[in-house]
Amino acid sequence: MAVKPMNSKEVAQKVMEKEGLFILDVRNVDAFEDWKIEGEKFEYLNIPYFDLLDGVEEIMDQLPQGKDILVVCAKEGSSVMVAEMISEEGRDVSYLEGGMKAWSEHLEPVKVGDLSSGGELYQFVRLGKGCLSYMIVSNGEAAVVDATRMTDRFINFATEKGTTITHVFDTHLHADHISGGRGIAENTNATYWLPPKDAEEVTFDYAALEDGNQVVIGQTTIDITALYSPGHTIGSTSFVIDGKYLLSGDILFVDSIGRPDLAGKAEDWVADLRESLYKRYKDLSMDLTVLPAHFMIIDELNEGGTVGEKLGTLFAKNHGLNIENEDEFRKLVSENLPPQPNAYQEIRETNMGKVSPDEERQREMEIGPNRCAVR
Repeated sequence: MAVKPMNSKEVAQKVMEKEGLFILDVRNVDAFEDWKIEGEKFEYLNIPYFDLLDGVEEIMDQLPQGKDILVVCAKEGSSVMVAEMISEEGRDVSYLEGGMKAWSEHLEPVKVGDLSSGGELYQFVRLGKGCLSYMIVSNGEAAVVDATRMTDRFINFATEKGTTITHVFDTHLHADHISGGRGIAENTNATYWLPPKDAEEVTFDYAALEDGNQVVIGQTTIDITALYSPGHTIGSTSFVIDGKYLLSGDILFVDSIGRPDLAGKAEDWVADLRESLYKRYKDLSMDLTVLPAHFMIIDELNEGGTVGEKLGTLFAKNHGLNIENEDEFRKLVSENLPPQPNAYQEIRETNMGKVSPDEERQREMEIGPNRCAVR
């Protein structure tokens, strides 16, 4: 039987189209339990590679008949060996090209919608990390928001669309992943925008992103209006685009709210977080579609693979927006925090320009799930 490679894009399509897949993950149990490929109709078996060195005969009855089987490991090598053993037992099987490292870096661009003046809005879904980036395209120009470090994906996509990237924004100084914003700006001569309250320690020049900034993309009037919304960080800034969409950064998610502790200021920023969510956001149109910078669970994906929900729906259903008592709110966001993101302090220093780790180190720093939300 054949052993076939399956790349991250093929896996992503199965996730977004809600297809079935059986995953044999041969990483150690703790690595699997911390972070795995998630799909609504995926099934899993976790058997560490070292337990299979003597053969796969004992697990063959646990592998389903008539379903796609994908063997997954950290970097690829172990999954190839296990897949070959399964193949020798007479079963068709695939392995994940590049392993979980490749899965962590895959970006899937999905069109969110058309804008009123003829432009388009795209969401770049990083399924393996839960990151969401955005590109606004209009009349030959483009803006990128909360880009990941895989800068070529954004630059190449803009080229495919026949547009020039003229503006790049980070809604805040990220702590869970390395920003590609500055790199994109340097490669395209675009203006790089960052909230100044998050930029006190940065080592590079930037344009100050402040409340009320209006940046027009293209010759048409697609306003990107900045809305100061601290709480996840002291500088966190949201965007209202075209009067239709609210890019909420890491302040508000579909199923949760942002955590205020990744710069060591949890107690100080809880009040800011509440004011941003319960006052600033409350004053906005409930018809705005909230587009966050992260998602928590695969169930948040809509049909077609986008992540987003009407602000009014979130005020009705998101528990984090419905806590009347301020002390209870403070308790929620201070006592329901997941572990800190992997290497988060080094990631912050990288995004400040203080350190410049090589590509392999950057990959290692980002390994693991998204942890930007209150549970």
